[in-house]
Formats: sequence, C-alpha cells, structure tokens
Amino acid sequence: MEQGIGAVNDQVKEASAFAYRLREEIGKVIVGQRYLVDRLLIGLLANGHVLLEGVPGLAKTLSVKTLAQTIDATFNRIQFTPDLLPADLLGTLIYSPRDGTFTSKKGPIFAHIILADEVNRAPAKVQSALLEAMEEHQVTIGDETHALPEPFLVLATQNPIEQEGTYPLPEAQVDRFMLKLSVDYPSRDEERQILERMASTNHKLKADTVVHPRDIMQTRQLVDAIYIDDKVKEYIIDLVFATRNPADFKLDLAPFIQYGASPRATLYLTLAAKAHAFLQGRGYVTPQDVKSIALDVLRHRVIVTYEAEAEELTSDTVVQRILDGVPVP
Repeated sequence: MEQGIGAVNDQVKEASAFAYRLREEIGKVIVGQRYLVDRLLIGLLANGHVLLEGVPGLAKTLSVKTLAQTIDATFNRIQFTPDLLPADLLGTLIYSPRDGTFTSKKGPIFAHIILADEVNRAPAKVQSALLEAMEEHQVTIGDETHALPEPFLVLATQNPIEQEGTYPLPEAQVDRFMLKLSVDYPSRDEERQILERMASTNHKLKADTVVHPRDIMQTRQLVDAIYIDDKVKEYIIDLVFATRNPADFKLDLAPFIQYGASPRATLYLTLAAKAHAFLQGRGYVTPQDVKSIALDVLRHRVIVTYEAEAEELTSDTVVQRILDGVPVP
C-alpha cells in the first residue's frame, strides 16, 4: 500500500504542473482571487459544477471566461433572463415540410464549458431544463437523447437573492452544484492592481490556451487514484451526519437546521478533497483538505430554520460550528 501511495504521490507532483500553468495564465487577466481560481480548478478536476455568488463587478464572469480561454475546448456563455425558454438553452425540433420530418437543432448547452451568467434571473422551468444536463451529461430533445461533450462543466454565476429581479434556485438544482462559492471584494492592494491593469478604454487582456480536454480527462483519472485513509472517510461521513443529527456530536444546532446535507454531499466532499490534495501536489488526502473545502460543499446543502434566520445565523455559520465541533482524526 505504501509503495502504491508513493507512486501516486510522485505522479501527482509531476502532474500538478498542469494547475500551475492554468493559474499563471488566468493570473494574466485576473488580479488576486486565488480562492476563486482554485475552486474553479477543483470543479474542473473533480467533474463538479460550480455556483459563484457575489455582487456584480467581482470578476465572476471574467474568471470563468478566462478559465475557458486556457482550455482548448468549446465554450458558450448563456445570459439568463426572465423571458428565457428551455428551448433557448437545450435546442428544439425543426420541421421540414419537404420530407415531413423533424430534425434536432442543438442549443448552446452543447459545449465543454457553459457559463450560466446570472442563473437566478430565469424562472424555474428554465432551471429544470438544466437538471438532466448537469446530472446525466445528456439532453433530450423530442424523443432523441444527445450526449454532451466531455468534459462538461457548468459554471454559474448569481447575484444574492436580495438583489432586485432574482429568483431562488430550486433546491434540487442547487444540490447538483458540487461547490457554491461566496466571492468577496478584493483587498486594497489588489484593487490598485485592477485599477492599473483595467482602467483603460482599450484594454484587451487575454489568456493563452495551455490545456487540451484530453489532459483534463487524464488528470481526473489521477485525481481518482489519490489515496484517502479510512479515518478521513469516517471524518467526512461524520461532518455530513452532523448536519442531520448535530446532537449525536454534542452540538446544540438542532433548532437551527431544517434539513441536513444529502448523500451527494458525502460524494462531492470526497472528490473535492482529492482535487484539493492534487492542487497541493500530494497523492493523499489529509483532514485539512476536507476542512478547507467543506464550507464550499456544504453551505448550499444545509437549510437553516426560521429560528436561525431570526438570530441572523446563516448556513455558513452553522457549517463552521460543525467544522469546529466535530473531532478531527
């Protein structure tokens, strides 16, 4: 086993240059936002969709577009609006009067990387159209099912619900996102760099293409091979179960949790922890990998009660208390 772990560790150290190239190219355009960029890479390597939330102007859309530029893959940006229809996303059937048949016209969802911009500005019927694509990596148009290209990744941005003209996303769809990121303002030094780099009417910063889709698929196989000890697996399960039955872990959080995390959280927490270890150049997962990524995996899966809202407790606060209270192996 130790020999196997050592071999994987050596392979990861060599292959992690993949991530450094991506970070370097993205850094040509994006100032700072290391947390955001690393989480996008984790989603890419762990085959998980990512939801980015933050007020307008924090480079959410630009970060996703820049990531797509670094990959030799197809990319489509879909602007979600209140009048968007499912057919505008997936495609539709076109009738040919000459031979009396229908042919499928594929929509913009057929690309390796999809930027669903301001995803919470579209109504529920459009959100539901995304479910099959996100979960099954396929789309049904009429009576035909079409496979989506691999890798397939949905990177969605949304403004906070308090912003005017937004809709809460259905819980079933939110659960399909591996990570939900809370994008914050840059530091003062970063803001000065943004000013120097972007304060021009003619700035045209662009990242170079450095990665091919087949490289991503090969790296995913290596991420799958990263070793995770049984104690770390038990720690992951403890964290998820603590969101459902906090009293079992001597946490006084039951009045504040309406619904805990689903089994999908266990799977995503494991995959994301492996991808996080890969980015650190390690062939094995540590409890710190799990803690580092847990808030992003769990914050949208823990639904708080009205009592929690009355006491101004957010899901982030609840999850952080769980991370602080569950013993680390």
